[in-house]
Amino acid sequence: MGVRRHAFIGAVLVITGFLCEVARAEPVPVRFPQGMTHGFLLVRSLAGEVIGHGEVRQIVKEGDLVESRLTFDFKDGSVHDETVVFSQQRVFTLVRHQLKQHGPFFPEQLDASIDRATGDYTVRVREGTDKKEEAASGTFTLPKDAYNGMLVTVLLNLPKASSETVNIVSFNPQPQVFKLELQFQGEQTARIGALSRKAFKYIFKPDIGKIREFVGKILGKLPDDFHYECWVLADEVPSFVRFEGPLQLRGPIVRIELVSPGL
Repeated sequence: MGVRRHAFIGAVLVITGFLCEVARAEPVPVRFPQGMTHGFLLVRSLAGEVIGHGEVRQIVKEGDLVESRLTFDFKDGSVHDETVVFSQQRVFTLVRHQLKQHGPFFPEQLDASIDRATGDYTVRVREGTDKKEEAASGTFTLPKDAYNGMLVTVLLNLPKASSETVNIVSFNPQPQVFKLELQFQGEQTARIGALSRKAFKYIFKPDIGKIREFVGKILGKLPDDFHYECWVLADEVPSFVRFEGPLQLRGPIVRIELVSPGL
C-alpha cells in the first residue's frame, strides 16, 4: 500500500508539513553566516502550560558546512529529534535532513531522511503508536532552494520587513515539491525584562486547497486560514523570538520560545 498519509520532512525550527503548489523560488542569499550555537527552548500549550523542553546545538563542520540539531523532550515521554546539514556559500543550500518524531504527543510516528549528494530518501511512518508501520524509499533530486528544517534561518537572512517564497519537499510516499509563502505581517513589541524591542511577525502560509488535494480527506477539518506564526527580533542582528504552530500537521498547536539556564 505504501505511505498514503502525510509523511513530511520539513520543520524549524522544525516545522514539518508545510505544503503548497509547486514553485520556482530562488535560493536565499547569506546575509548572516551561521556559526556555533547552543540554546535552550520551552514548549508551551496555548494555555501557557510547559509541556516540554528543547535544545538546539549547531556547529561548523568541514568547509562551509553547518550541522544543526534540534531536540524536544516532552513530559509525556515523546521526542522530536531533527538534524539539518546545510552549506552557506553565497546562498543557503540544504545538504541533508533527518527527522524523528516518536511518542503519544505526535499523531504519527515518523522517521524520515533525505540526502542531496546521493539523492537517497527514506520514510517510515505509523499512525498512532500501535498501528502497522509503512515505509518508502528511493532517490530524488532536491531543488536548490529546498529549505526543509531551515525556515528560521531563512527568516533571519531576509531583508528587513520583506516576504519570501521557498520550496519544501514532502512525501506521500513519493517526493513532491511545494512552495511555502513566508509573509511579513508587521511589527510587534518584544519584551526583555524591563526593556522593549521591535520584533517582526511572519506567517508561514500554505495553500490549504492543495494540501487537501495532495493528502486527502484526512485533513478536511483544517481551516482555510491555517498557517504557522514566527517572530524574529528586528535588530541589525536578528534573532529568533517565538514560534506558534503544530509540530505535525494534525498535531496540537504549541508555542516555542527561548529560555536561559539558571543557577
